[in-house]
Amino acid sequence: MDVLRSIVLFIAAAVAEIGGCWLVWQGVREHRGWWWIGAGVIALGAYGFVATLQPDSSFGRILAAYGGVFVAGSLAWGMVFDGFRPARTDVIGALICLAGVAVIMYTPRAG
Repeated sequence: MDVLRSIVLFIAAAVAEIGGCWLVWQGVREHRGWWWIGAGVIALGAYGFVATLQPDSSFGRILAAYGGVFVAGSLAWGMVFDGFRPARTDVIGALICLAGVAVIMYTPRAG
């Protein structure tokens, strides 16, 4: 159950962080205005709280593993919201990152 909870929290964190970054990007780079930027800042703050809900208590481990989720999630976000089409090497790199997440978070540890 902790693994499922952790995966759901990683997805929620990715939506908050990547979505927040995208909103700020849209507000600044696409000149959509302060409302977009403000919503992005709120979403980025929410990301910080979601990360604290992970079952594991190690800040370094959580953030390191989340880095892999961020890589894969950013490519997916770009596909859905910006029409980005990843190259095969992008997909391979994202899968390698997700394998790293699995090793960091879900493999048994001694002691």
